[in-house]
Amino acid sequence: MKILVPIKRVADFNVKVRVKPDQSGIELSNVKMSMNPFDEIAVEEALRLKEAGKADEVVVVTIGPALAVDIIRTALAMGADRGILIRVDGEVEPLAVAKLLKKVVDQEAPGLVVLGKQAIDDDCSQTGQMLAALLDWPQGTFASKVSLHRNHVDVTREVDGGLQTVTLTLPAIITTDLRLNEPRYASLPNIMKAKKKPLDEICAATLGVDITPRLKLVKTVEPARRKAGIKVADAADLVFKLRAVGVI
Repeated sequence: MKILVPIKRVADFNVKVRVKPDQSGIELSNVKMSMNPFDEIAVEEALRLKEAGKADEVVVVTIGPALAVDIIRTALAMGADRGILIRVDGEVEPLAVAKLLKKVVDQEAPGLVVLGKQAIDDDCSQTGQMLAALLDWPQGTFASKVSLHRNHVDVTREVDGGLQTVTLTLPAIITTDLRLNEPRYASLPNIMKAKKKPLDEICAATLGVDITPRLKLVKTVEPARRKAGIKVADAADLVFKLRAVGVI
């Protein structure tokens, strides 16, 4: 069975992002970029399923500019077999991403699609659900445990009330949560091997998908700064100050 893993290139989670002076978005010039952390978990889970003998091939796909090749190489160094870059310059909204991924799924015919539940740049958490709707495939979102079988997959997902386990008939869509696994680090030999692994580039225009943005970004602003707190001498002082502000 083939597993397809969509991944996204985002500003590294360790970087403190800055808003552009004209408030048109986030400043990405000279900013370290890396694979979306939730997508790293998806790649790791796909590799573990392959190592367990439940999958034959792991294919990663990303949508973005030519520079996005770097995260494909990272996934290949982790152990993925093949990479696909859908070349797009500019922002692509979740619906357009889902439509492009559907074209890839139609071509690749995977038995399972595993992707991060959300990207840390926009936090939309929509692509997996939209892809499942377009394909009319069952979906298991926010997965914290995955058990793959011959014709179905059991997904334990995190919900407000605790944990819920669903059984999905293959092919299916899974979106990964933080507690699913701990992604591996790529070793130096595997980084060198990744340079020789197949990597195909597709122009988005050839797929016949309208990727025109449907939303207009009005402005981007930094969150309001929190006021500094104060220290209290004891519990009585705390009660006094809470009463002074009308909390109690």
